[in-house]
Amino acid sequence: RPEPGTPHCEDMAAHVGASRTPQEVMEHYVSMYIHGNLGKACIPDTIPNRVTDHTCPSGGPLSPSLTTPLPPLDISVAEQQQLGYMPLRDDYEIEYDQDAETLISGLSVNYDDDDVEIELKRAHVDMYVRKLKERQRRKNIARDYNLVPAFLGKDRKEKEKTLKRKITKEEKELRLKLRPLYQFMSCKEFDDLFENMHKEKMLRAKIRELQRYRRNGITKMEESAEYEAARHKREKRKENKNLAGSKRGKEDGKDGEFSAIENLPGFELLSDREKVLCSSLNLSPARYVTVKTIIIKDHLQKRQGIPSKSRLPSYLDKVLKKRILNFLTESGWISRDAS
Repeated sequence: RPEPGTPHCEDMAAHVGASRTPQEVMEHYVSMYIHGNLGKACIPDTIPNRVTDHTCPSGGPLSPSLTTPLPPLDISVAEQQQLGYMPLRDDYEIEYDQDAETLISGLSVNYDDDDVEIELKRAHVDMYVRKLKERQRRKNIARDYNLVPAFLGKDRKEKEKTLKRKITKEEKELRLKLRPLYQFMSCKEFDDLFENMHKEKMLRAKIRELQRYRRNGITKMEESAEYEAARHKREKRKENKNLAGSKRGKEDGKDGEFSAIENLPGFELLSDREKVLCSSLNLSPARYVTVKTIIIKDHLQKRQGIPSKSRLPSYLDKVLKKRILNFLTESGWISRDAS
């Protein structure tokens, strides 16, 4: 078959005449003689006796075609030395399963090998091929997820440029949890997964927002802008009201310190120190007054020589009892001997 620009085409064009170019001559030859009736009759669909190349069978044992070489990494010489990387071979000084080659390094085929020895050597070769495939699989994963640039700290700026949105804390934690599954999905598939999850989250939020509009009687999107403005004003007023209330509490000296017990009965009977004690112990004023009364009554009876058995409430554990006794002793309600 003549190629355009070859001497055959030029000679044929010169023989036909100056009216035809070599390209036109070549197209005419192909259409009439190769793809035409003559070519269909003479050229078979399958060419018999085609020579098979046995030097590198696809998928055969120890075949170089088992591991398709990747293009070398674009890193500097200093970084290559840091990683122990050999770019021309796409290998590292320390590979996965470094001793895999020992399975076949001592193998040799002898004419007097019996069937068992031959099968054993084939099994060793098969084990070595599996290790080579696993080594290449790990290299492909590292190349797909840019693990080498990530190790060298080069991919941060590129990620910031490619990402169209900010990754939330929850998504970062989920990515870390799903990291063992990276080997089963490509980097693009994983990114698409999280993009679709983000879209689903946004759509769910939009659906909830539209349902809220419907519950409030809004049927058109034009009305939603007015509703959102009114809702924003309400929330702003509520926020200002809460802020003013907290400022008043600070001015009154409360500052929210006794907010948990100030509305309970018996709060007005406590001194300032007793209020601090009840607040720190998370004890209601009424219970504190009860415990205080029992302890002081027992103390007075013991001083008068009257035998009495203390019956403290069940909610009073050892820690609370000790704290209250120390407080009453320091305040002078009971003597130290009694505590």
